[in-house]
Amino acid sequence: MTPLDKPLKRELEIGDALYTLTLTPEELKLVPKGRRKGLVLKWRDLVSGDAALATALQASLQDAATAGTAR
Repeated sequence: MTPLDKPLKRELEIGDALYTLTLTPEELKLVPKGRRKGLVLKWRDLVSGDAALATALQASLQDAATAGTAR
């Protein structure tokens, strides 16, 4: 198998939107095409389960914010 020793970029189409996926030895990054900010996930967090916890927390915060603005 080939080791991941430098960034590897690929373009993805999810739904109707284009994204850039960058894989590095430390993390993966999914960014809408043409943007700089996106989702960053450290491999260490993914393996330890912290990524799932962080995702659940972020989703609950977004739900709370949406409920607060819907009033």
